Amino acid sequence: MPRTLDTLDPMTSHKTAQTMKPATAAKKLGVYLEATPAEFQEGVVTRDELNALQTDPPQWLRDLRRTGPHPRPVVATKLGISISGLARGGVTEALTSDEIEAIKAEDPEWLRRERETQADVRRETARLKDRDAERAAKPERAAKPSRGRRS
Repeated sequence: MPRTLDTLDPMTSHKTAQTMKPATAAKKLGVYLEATPAEFQEGVVTRDELNALQTDPPQWLRDLRRTGPHPRPVVATKLGISISGLARGGVTEALTSDEIEAIKAEDPEWLRRERETQADVRRETARLKDRDAERAAKPERAAKPSRGRRS
């Protein structure tokens, strides 16, 4: 049952606790939902509880972050590739830290290719950022004077 305050009465000054689904909280914490404790998966998480988990993580959360299984966005980051690159490489499930390290050690062709693709994307993003910064720094061109009406 959600842990919220009753604020239907417009005359009360109570604030409703902002809650989120466990999947949203797991995503914000960077952990794989299915690996979290049942109490976490079955309840709702308030913003205050999420902040507490982030600032002072319990042992289960520290263990999950250290050993996994990790969700695909975390796996992709640890391998230095995109989530799409994971899919192209055939990785569709959460992986443990040991499994990620094994892939790194094996250094398969698909991983080298995806890392190069990721590097290309980063270079292009940096180029566009520099280009946009240059454009923003240049003074705007003076508008051409309009021709007057002929009578």
